[in-house]
Amino acid sequence: MLIHPNSKLLFNGDSITDADRKQPGPSEGLFDPMGRGYVTMVDSLLGAVYPQLHTRVVNVGISGSTVRDLAGSWQTNVVDLKPDWLSIMIGTNEVWRQFDSPTQKERHVHPEEYESTYASLLERTRMSLKGLVLMTPFYIEPNTRDAMRARMDEYGQIVKRLAEKFEAVFVDTQATFDQVLPHYYPAKLSWDRVHPSQTGHMILAKAFLDGVGFQWG
Repeated sequence: MLIHPNSKLLFNGDSITDADRKQPGPSEGLFDPMGRGYVTMVDSLLGAVYPQLHTRVVNVGISGSTVRDLAGSWQTNVVDLKPDWLSIMIGTNEVWRQFDSPTQKERHVHPEEYESTYASLLERTRMSLKGLVLMTPFYIEPNTRDAMRARMDEYGQIVKRLAEKFEAVFVDTQATFDQVLPHYYPAKLSWDRVHPSQTGHMILAKAFLDGVGFQWG
């Protein structure tokens, strides 16, 4: 396990990370404030299997976010919270808005802006962290020639480059979904191919935990 004892593990991202968490402000603690998604599942599994680590899990994901939004809230939602470990999954809305709102150009975050903004945030923060996890955005669609799937894969490659540059744990969520998609119709994992079902969220939780060396046995 890469996460050391008494670590503060912060999750940042969009609606997939948010997952109906309690707001405003950071979500953590009793009565399931961290939402119904993979963050809560990670917290539960760490607590059940690694109780000796006393990992403090915090969720600051906000529905609808892009890297522009992360940049605007970075001081409050990341720097001021002083995490030991930081996990980020962002990029879905950057891609989605290009397809569901094609005429609203001002809402589009293209690859160049995505990479430069993302990199600038990591440059501000990496040296203060004990660990960093970068999770790719994904589209739960097995056809790699589908236009939105192909575009999402471009953003995933950017995340891979950033993970290498900033020596982060790289979690390829798209590859993880691709492993199970032969066994499911996509709607079983996500009604809109973006927001996961509980099975989909568990797939994300497992991908994260595998990335940080969680021993399932």
